[in-house]
Amino acid sequence: MNRIALVLGSGLGPLADAVAVEEAVGFADVELPGSSVPGHAGRFLIGTLGSAPVIVMQGRVHLYEGHDAAAVTAGVRWMAAQGADRLILTNAAGTLNPAFEPGSWMVLSDHLNLTGTSPLHGPEFIDMSTAYDPEWRAVFRAAASETGTVLHEGVYAGLRGPQYETPAEIRMLRTIGADAVGMSTVLETIQGRALGMKVAAFSCLTNWAAGITPAALDHQEVLATGKSAADTMVRLLRRVISL
Repeated sequence: MNRIALVLGSGLGPLADAVAVEEAVGFADVELPGSSVPGHAGRFLIGTLGSAPVIVMQGRVHLYEGHDAAAVTAGVRWMAAQGADRLILTNAAGTLNPAFEPGSWMVLSDHLNLTGTSPLHGPEFIDMSTAYDPEWRAVFRAAASETGTVLHEGVYAGLRGPQYETPAEIRMLRTIGADAVGMSTVLETIQGRALGMKVAAFSCLTNWAAGITPAALDHQEVLATGKSAADTMVRLLRRVISL
């Protein structure tokens, strides 16, 4: 059976605690760049989650750390080379949708690539009309319903960062259809689809986006909310990927 690749975003490292680890591989061990961001351990865990064989990428690197799109997506290529044919991405995101409260999860139905770049070069014309596999999303939605888990569905806007968005930028993103905003995921999705992987992605909605409330944005809040929400995603992943 091919392994499922799972990428863990900011504050979601505790998801790795649910994996029965057979081998740990540091990013540096396979000549991948390391992350400088708190909450990103920088290693691969090879093992099982429930009954499913997985490769977990515990942490990721970002454009805002000075890496290019090829470096940002190198982990996806490495996991595909180890035999992974399905890719589950997680991220921490700000919520723009008044109905999607912080602390809940959103499965991505689509994305807006506002990073200004792509991991692809040349005449590599990849169909992105169903970037996030509709049938797989339906399975996750059904599992969430059966377990009483709140799982929203919406559009993720991926920006470069590292600065958080201004209130005016958030109003613009809401106008063009975004439900959540973050600084990762879209390039990994493009790379995964180019490799023929089936992709699903989830945003842990850690905070209201700028201007929705008077509160200032804080990365420590992102980490704390991600940690508290991790158990919810572990239960959902166990149920779905062990089918």
